Amino acid sequence: MSEPLIKNIAQRIDLAGSKGLKPGAIGLVGSVVVAVASTAPAYSLAASLGFIVVGGTSPAGVKAPAVILLAFVPMYFIAQAYKELNEADPDCGTTFTWATRAFGAITGWMGGWGIIISDVIVMSNLAYIAGQYTFTFIGGFGLPEVAKFGNDPANFWPATIVGLVWIALMTYICYRGIEISARLQYALLSFEVVLLLAFAIVALVRVGTGQGESYSIGFSWDWLNPFGLDFGSALAPALLTALFIYWGWDSAVAVNEETSNPAKTPGRAAILSTLLLLGTYLLVTIATVSFAGVGDKGIGLANPNNSGDVFSAMSSAVFGNSSIGHIMQVLFAATILTSASASTQTTILPTARTALSMATHKALPSHFARMHPRFLTPTWSTIGMGLISAVLFLVFSAISQGLLAALISSLGLMIAFYYGLTGLACVWFYRNTLLTSARNFVFRGLFPALGFLILAVIFVYGLIQFAAPDWTTDPISGNNVTIFGIGAAAVVGIVGLLAGFVLMAIWWARNGAYFRGEVIPRGAFLEGKPVDDALRVTD
Repeated sequence: MSEPLIKNIAQRIDLAGSKGLKPGAIGLVGSVVVAVASTAPAYSLAASLGFIVVGGTSPAGVKAPAVILLAFVPMYFIAQAYKELNEADPDCGTTFTWATRAFGAITGWMGGWGIIISDVIVMSNLAYIAGQYTFTFIGGFGLPEVAKFGNDPANFWPATIVGLVWIALMTYICYRGIEISARLQYALLSFEVVLLLAFAIVALVRVGTGQGESYSIGFSWDWLNPFGLDFGSALAPALLTALFIYWGWDSAVAVNEETSNPAKTPGRAAILSTLLLLGTYLLVTIATVSFAGVGDKGIGLANPNNSGDVFSAMSSAVFGNSSIGHIMQVLFAATILTSASASTQTTILPTARTALSMATHKALPSHFARMHPRFLTPTWSTIGMGLISAVLFLVFSAISQGLLAALISSLGLMIAFYYGLTGLACVWFYRNTLLTSARNFVFRGLFPALGFLILAVIFVYGLIQFAAPDWTTDPISGNNVTIFGIGAAAVVGIVGLLAGFVLMAIWWARNGAYFRGEVIPRGAFLEGKPVDDALRVTD
């Protein structure tokens, strides 16, 4: 496929008009903000760092920063794949649309399902953290009993109910339009990043001046060296958990049809956001490991009481008990709250647009393609995302709090699946242009292929580890969280993906136009067909 043809396709594609989304609503900065906010840096680190440090049969320990650094590599490679594919086809369905064009309807549908199921499942964890930290934040104003009331593992309903309120609120904001969503994210993300950096700097200064804990550890460059960690028992499961920390930057591409210069801006935002996340995550991870240590005493990261939320245990020790320290603790609790709530919003955005694209291309019922005439947002897709998330949140909470923790690991499997599929689709989509220049070979072939291979390998090895019966324990009963004797993280991840085949078969039986290739022709760009035919969307 020639460069002029790719540019011609990007210029002539007009799916934004056909879907009804508002074009040009956000620019590069807004796209980067949406991407970084979707990862929920503060919440993701709070919920995952403990599992990276102690997860697996051979824990990563002080080399957690090395895991963070390694996890960035496939993320950057896949971000390049998103950038290249988006230039040719800036469709809000992203992986769904691109994989369909490259490999056909079944693969494309499963790519879209991977996005939807991972976003719906993560909402349960996001909502619960938002619920918990609402009580923590209020309790910081001289009401310690309120904080305890919302953070009692034996009585999870208060945090669950408040979490449901957050889902409803953020669903409404997404319903009102992309612009108000982006403006809210500017404020929330700025507050979050400033407090995270303050936390990291104070922690490092305290360790450096001898004011840390008795088990604090001075930084060593060896922490960035992954050699010495066993791949199967330590690196693979830790990397899958670390993928969850980075996951979300693709939201910048999911809102491509509402972005100024949709063929260029979203891809640039994806690359910039992964680089910003790398710097933030490395600094905070190093500070956390240094101050808390990797042992099981006190606020140590190997203490099972801290693994689900490392910052809650650390904030009072880092900021101290002075009046200023207390204010910082309250603000830091607000940071986790705003991080989780912001990510709740930015998780709804891409999922609703994936469902919108699938419905527009007849891969889902037409109801999901309905748009609000004034707000220019997908109505059924947005509200449906909120409702389904709320129902699953209630189900998971009622079954086991340990199951909520297991969701973090299971999400790594789903993320690796659809990110890896995107990398493979990029290589196949551009296969005829890879040898036309060194630039094409690297960014359209080598990087996406390496991203796919890395994610495929850690998917297999991570799945083996997650299947172990003792991978996740319930914080209340102390029992292993298993389903039919298999680790819940593995079961939820695989069953979540396989459920897509069932739903696909049901819809195929009702309307097979998409599956017969009548809506998105497979390989149309590669076979040299006219642009109009390649972009044909049937009525």
